[in-house]
Amino acid sequence: MSEAPPLAVALAGLGTVGAGLVDVLQRQGDLIAARAGRRIEIRAVSARNRSRNRGIDIGSYQWWDDAAAMARDAEVDAVVELIGGSNGTALAVVEGALARRRPVVTANKALLAHHGAELASRAETAGVTLGFEAAVAGGIPIIKALREGLAGNAVSRVYGILNGTCNYILTAMRESGRPFAEVLEEAQRLGYAEADPSVDVDGIDAAHKLAILASVAFGTRVDFGAIHIEGIRNVSPLDIRYAQELGYRIKLLGIARLTELGLEQRVHPCMVPVNSPIAHVEGVFNAVVAEGDAVGSSFYQGRGAGSGPTASAVVADLIDLARGHRVATFGRPAAALVKAPHASIDRHLGPYFVRLSVYDRAGVVADISAALRDERVSIEALLQRGRNPGEAVPIVITTHATEEAAMMRALKTISRLDCVTEPPCLIRIIEGI
Repeated sequence: MSEAPPLAVALAGLGTVGAGLVDVLQRQGDLIAARAGRRIEIRAVSARNRSRNRGIDIGSYQWWDDAAAMARDAEVDAVVELIGGSNGTALAVVEGALARRRPVVTANKALLAHHGAELASRAETAGVTLGFEAAVAGGIPIIKALREGLAGNAVSRVYGILNGTCNYILTAMRESGRPFAEVLEEAQRLGYAEADPSVDVDGIDAAHKLAILASVAFGTRVDFGAIHIEGIRNVSPLDIRYAQELGYRIKLLGIARLTELGLEQRVHPCMVPVNSPIAHVEGVFNAVVAEGDAVGSSFYQGRGAGSGPTASAVVADLIDLARGHRVATFGRPAAALVKAPHASIDRHLGPYFVRLSVYDRAGVVADISAALRDERVSIEALLQRGRNPGEAVPIVITTHATEEAAMMRALKTISRLDCVTEPPCLIRIIEGI
C-alpha cells in the first residue's frame, strides 16, 4: 500500500504559538505521522517580520508577505491562523481560506467570539472543517471533550478558570499579601502578562473563551455581547484575607448555565469554597468543569497558554484533518445553533460577600442593616475587627441567597450613607462547585 500524501499546511503567524507549532511538527514529525496516518508538513508561512530570529528553521518554507493572499493562493491543503485579533488580517486569512474551500485551524478566541457563527456557516457551506481546540484553555482538550466525549449529555453548566494571567495574579496576592498593582508588574516581568494587560485583567479574554464554550456546550449561537464581564483590578489583599477566614479562595471564573430565564453567561471574581477542586488550581493553570446529566461533573485541568500547550492543541486539530475526521464546528449544524434567551445578571440568585469601609461610630451597623432589610437582603454573617473610634474600619458582610438587582439597590443606598468612606466591594459567592 502506498503512503498517503502529506497534509500540506500554510501557517499565518510566527509568534510564540506559531514558532511552537513549527517546533512540535519538526521534532515530533514521525510520531505525529504515525498517529495521523500521514505526515503533516508546513509548506508556506507568513508573518510581519521575515528576519526575526525565532529559534526555529523556516528556511525550507515558502515565504509570503501577504498572509491573506497565502491563505487563498498557496498550494496547500489547510491553513493555520495564529495571528490573533477579532478582525483585520486574521479574519481575512480565515475568510480567504474558507472561500477557497480550505479547512482552517485557529487559536483565535477573539475571532470566534465575535464571528464564530458566521464562520461556522461558511465552513459548512464550503464542506470543510474549522478547528479551534487551541482557542480555549490552551493544552486542555475541552472543545473535543464537550463536542465529542460528552456528546451524549445534556450539559447544564460549564465553568472554569479561563485566564492564566488572572489566576497567577490572584494566587500570588494570596501567597504574598501584596497588592494587585505590584503583582501585575511581576507578572509582566515574567512574561505572564502583556505590556497592556487590559484584555486579561479586565476579564475580556476569559469572556471570549466562555462565549465559545457556551456555544459548544448548549448548541447556541456565539453571543459575546450577552456576557456580564468584570475583571480583578478591584480585588484587594484585604478581600483575599477575609476570604481565607471565611473558608473561600478568590478566583476569576467564567460561568455559563441554563436557567429558567435563559442562558446565563458571566465572568467575574468569585469566592469558591476552599475544599473545592477548582480552588486548588493555582498559578498560570486553567481548569474547566462541565456538568452533564449522564456523566455528572467532569473536571479538566492544564496549562492554558504558552507555546507548547497551545501548539499541542493546534496539532490535535491538524491530526483530525489528516485522518479525515470531521464534526460540526460547534457540535451541531450551523443552522441548528439557536439564539438563546439572555438571562440577565440582574436576575442572578446567590449569596454575596460585601466589604465596606465605614467610620467607626454608633449607629453605623444599624444604618447598613436597614438598607439591606429594605431590599429583603438577609445577612448570613457580619465581621468587624477591632475599634478605631472616629476613623475608617472595614466591615464584612456575607448574605444568604438574594437577587442581584436587590443587592445592587441595597449597595447603592449604602454607598450614599455619610459613614461610608469608599465604594463597597462586592464579590459573588459560588457554592456547590
